[in-house]
Amino acid sequence: MSFIYEELINLYQSTGFAVITWQQGTMLALSCFLIYLALKKGFEPLLLVPIAFGMLLANLPAAGLMNGPTYETLDGITKMKDPGGLLYWLYQGVKLGIYPPLIFFGVGAMTDFGPLIANPRSILLGAAAQVGIFVTFIGALLLDKLPFLEFSLKQAGSIGIIGGADGPTAIFLASKLAPELLGPIAVAAYSYMALVPLIQPPIMKALTTKKEREVVMGQLRHVTRTERIVFPIMVTLVVSLVLPSAAVLVGMLMFGNLIREAVDLQSVLNRLSKTAQNELMNIVVIFLGTTVGATANGELFLKPQTLAIILLGLIAFSMGTAGGVIFGKIMYKISGGKVNPLIGSAGVSAVPMAARVSQKVGQEANPSNYLLMHAMGPNVAGVIGSAIAAGVLLSMLG
Repeated sequence: MSFIYEELINLYQSTGFAVITWQQGTMLALSCFLIYLALKKGFEPLLLVPIAFGMLLANLPAAGLMNGPTYETLDGITKMKDPGGLLYWLYQGVKLGIYPPLIFFGVGAMTDFGPLIANPRSILLGAAAQVGIFVTFIGALLLDKLPFLEFSLKQAGSIGIIGGADGPTAIFLASKLAPELLGPIAVAAYSYMALVPLIQPPIMKALTTKKEREVVMGQLRHVTRTERIVFPIMVTLVVSLVLPSAAVLVGMLMFGNLIREAVDLQSVLNRLSKTAQNELMNIVVIFLGTTVGATANGELFLKPQTLAIILLGLIAFSMGTAGGVIFGKIMYKISGGKVNPLIGSAGVSAVPMAARVSQKVGQEANPSNYLLMHAMGPNVAGVIGSAIAAGVLLSMLG
């Protein structure tokens, strides 16, 4: 009997139950809650499911999926003892800045820039929504009075970019300026992107009147094929020449869009466009989402500094939403009531989630209101704006 008892003890000690910590248990519970929000409540499951499951995998005790390789030296020869976990290797695409430009390439191939070209004033709304980035940048620096929350200039810039609600841009900038904070920044950025339908509506309704939300906007003008072809080329040239540090993100975004728009001129490009929109985009989203979630290790994640980053990210995103809506109200006044301020909230670059939220809130006020295409203008401008903001911060702080 004692032998059986010892074997049962040994079996128990070999399981994760014997070594699980309260931090891991907390993160496992949080990951299950996020999966619930994605599957039951429909909060952007395309993003939230990979992130939440990656979080779950990384916090499984003793699984070692995020462990790096180990080496041993025998007779002066160093050999790999253990290759490390799967998620560690997939994470190198995040750490080395490979995934973000590929995501931008896919987003460009999936996005119609027509609404932005048809209404160039949308650029102002996209720019206004970036205010959250710089307000939070300053706010992070002001926390230096609390020693355990002190952030450097580079760290503050990386935290502020969360306000653009653009996960790839946040990852790209953090990998350059503050790689030590890449995990919490990436989780915060993608979590807030996924939770756009939950966070934005209260802010939008608080800053607008029912009359403003009911405004029906006129139909956008027709955009020619020539305009659609010239636009990505010109944006790439202008932005890259003025701000070279933003060239990789803006360039890949516009490259994807050029392929999309050139299909009608050269049908053979349809193969590239479909691959960028579907197979490539889906693969990179799976890898990126899962590995971003896997950075939320309980022992590292549940710290005052990390929780401060999550809070600052929420403030940044909220400020960005508010900035876009407030500027939308200004345009509403200037235009004599022809611009619905709700489209300003889409100035954050969570494409196309933010535009869909503008549409939803607008229809709640007026069922005959169709703001989606109007909101896509600021939404696309926000993507470009967040990439430019990242370039500015990289040039100043890099």
